[in-house]
Amino acid sequence: MARPPLPIGTWGVIRTEKLGPNRHCARARFRDYDGKTRDVEATGATGPAAIRALKEKLRDRVAPNDDEITRETHLSTLANLWVDEITAEERLAPQTVDRYGKSLRNMILPALGNLRIREATVGRLDRFLREIAKDHPAAAKGAKVVLGQMLALAVRHGAVPTNPVRETGRLRKPRRKVAALTSEHLQAVRAAIRDWQQPVPGKPGPRHTGDLADIVDLMLATGARIGEILALRWADLDIAADRPTLTICGTIVYVKGKGIFRQEWTKSDAGYRTVVLPRFAVGMLLARNLHAADNPHDAIFASRRGTWLSPNNVRRQWRQARTDTDLGWVTPHTFRKTVATLIDKEADTKSAAAQLGHASEEITHTYYIAKPALAPDVSDILQQLGSDQPTSDPDARQPHHT
Repeated sequence: MARPPLPIGTWGVIRTEKLGPNRHCARARFRDYDGKTRDVEATGATGPAAIRALKEKLRDRVAPNDDEITRETHLSTLANLWVDEITAEERLAPQTVDRYGKSLRNMILPALGNLRIREATVGRLDRFLREIAKDHPAAAKGAKVVLGQMLALAVRHGAVPTNPVRETGRLRKPRRKVAALTSEHLQAVRAAIRDWQQPVPGKPGPRHTGDLADIVDLMLATGARIGEILALRWADLDIAADRPTLTICGTIVYVKGKGIFRQEWTKSDAGYRTVVLPRFAVGMLLARNLHAADNPHDAIFASRRGTWLSPNNVRRQWRQARTDTDLGWVTPHTFRKTVATLIDKEADTKSAAAQLGHASEEITHTYYIAKPALAPDVSDILQQLGSDQPTSDPDARQPHHT
């Protein structure tokens, strides 16, 4: 009966041979990752030293092929090959690829780039991710996604049998408290913007436009993301309808090497939507249209040069406007959460999710609606603990004497 073949990646009996003074050789038959069995040998000053050298050689052995990714490939090289692959696939949005690149440059490669794939162990990756998560949990989550996809590429090329990132522990999830604006907050927001837009005597440079106030109003009227608001064109507006509407069908993005441009689709399929405008937004848009200068993009909000406005510049303007106020916690995304919270209160979560362009009501409920947990009504039960309750023991109120 024929002897069964060795399992792939294993070796048979190790044999040693003395080749000369202080020189020994250890040999073994190894079944390679392509299924072929080959002789592998290593030398050392003694027999045991030669055996140790051979076992290390067998442990780190890779399939003899022309693949450019092996166990010996550095993570920096793997990262470049992975970025080339996802860029060529055109499956991910350019800004997503750009964000992954930042994670590589700023965190992953400085710490792990010189490691070989075989050295990217579960323990080493877990410590790296947890260290980042101490101060930057969101960044750690992003780094884990990048590392997971990189090493999935290594698995597909046969460099490692399993993806070590999958075995790392769960990262700390920061507690989130959704905060929405009250009517008093909204008055303070608009007052801060009005004050910021006032010209400062003696201050050089162009005076502030009314763009920030109108952008905030349209965010509150639609619940749209800041990039979606800045990507709106007059052609997307149906102001003559009985119920004027706005179609959100693009977003402003920044990609390194390309700059700021209008992406012809929204963040997700659910983001492509038409919303009915409240009267205050219709009035603002009509007034704006009367004085709007033409621009080549037909943009509702354009720069003085007729280019698309940058979301980062609008965020910077809002940070300037809220200086010396109690509104430091308010960001453009807070306006979006305020819309979701109000719609959920007056209608339902499904309507809020549709308005915001979410495919899942769970996302809207978890991250966008400010709502305290409502405990079951047990007030009648708790009434028994009140100080005015009669006691069933007539002697309970009398002092006891011994």
